[in-house]
Amino acid sequence: MSAMDRMKNKAQELSGQGKEATGKATDNPDLEAEGHKDQASGNAKQAGEKVKDIFK
Repeated sequence: MSAMDRMKNKAQELSGQGKEATGKATDNPDLEAEGHKDQASGNAKQAGEKVKDIFK
């Protein structure tokens, strides 16, 4: 996994955490759900990259 991919995936996770927190603070369930989605997506991408690294 390249360092750039790691940073992008981590940035997506952190962005999701921020959206989730903002959604909770403003009582906005849509924004909170979007934050959860972003976090899950970032985690899935990291897992996929790790699997690719195993088979190199």
